[in-house]
Amino acid sequence: MPTQKHSNIQDPKQLRALAHPLRWKIIDLLTVHGQSTATKCAEALGESVANCSYHLNTLAKYGYVEQAPGGQGREKPWRIASTEQSWDVNGVNADPESAAAGQAATEAFLDFEATRMKSALRRSPSEPEEWRKANGFSATLAFVTPEELKELRSELQALLQRYNDRFENAELRPEGHRAVRLFLASTLADTPDKEGD
Repeated sequence: MPTQKHSNIQDPKQLRALAHPLRWKIIDLLTVHGQSTATKCAEALGESVANCSYHLNTLAKYGYVEQAPGGQGREKPWRIASTEQSWDVNGVNADPESAAAGQAATEAFLDFEATRMKSALRRSPSEPEEWRKANGFSATLAFVTPEELKELRSELQALLQRYNDRFENAELRPEGHRAVRLFLASTLADTPDKEGD
């Protein structure tokens, strides 16, 4: 099991370690499969073993992954060290270096999520009908205060975490389950709406 539950990242070097697309793929692979070796990562991601080994070691250096028991060399298994990471996306409480590193990490994460969603959309016609009907995308526009937005995000995050116990304990996963990625974002409109409109 991962050694930490949550990590709030503030160190610019640690944040910059997340600004690489392959590292997000590795984090995702380990999150879904629990653990993997550099060799298995390479096979799953279409990368060289040496490249995956390098990025696993970089992720380990900054505390994102850790060695799991067993194996040696490139056959040693790795697992996620923390099931959740967060950082100040807007750099509100950060120095300029940390803010820039946080921005780069966030952009890499969003690129990864967008690529994953587009890939899922392209695969959709070949998915079983019950999964196609259950899955999808949606968006809306809300006119809220900062306090209301914080409350709304908190409520939505609680919904997203409803099945977290199944992440940590595979025995709780029901028959017929699949790993499903749930993604939550709130973005401010490009221009503020006029008072009273």
